[in-house]
Amino acid sequence: MKKTHRSDLLGALHQGAEDLHAIGAIDKATLRRFDLSCLTPVEPLAPDAIRAIRERARMSQAIFARALNVTTSLVSKWERGDSRPGGASLKLLSLAAHKGIDAIL
Repeated sequence: MKKTHRSDLLGALHQGAEDLHAIGAIDKATLRRFDLSCLTPVEPLAPDAIRAIRERARMSQAIFARALNVTTSLVSKWERGDSRPGGASLKLLSLAAHKGIDAIL
């Protein structure tokens, strides 16, 4: 899977870090920390954006909740703005927003 970096510069720096790891100049743990710092962060989603993701996928709240492994009431709360997704749910929603629902199924 191709990694998405915040900028071309960070992508180039990451490639340099991978090369340093390949020759033994940095250890795997350092490379992992560097890798995480270069990846694009997940941005919070507005309630309307969550609803739009679900509607583009042509899913009911119940089916969408099942795809995300959450409850239907939680999806409803997200879409009303009563609650905000976080952690793994936010990551899955971001993937679905950028790559389509098939990316998480």
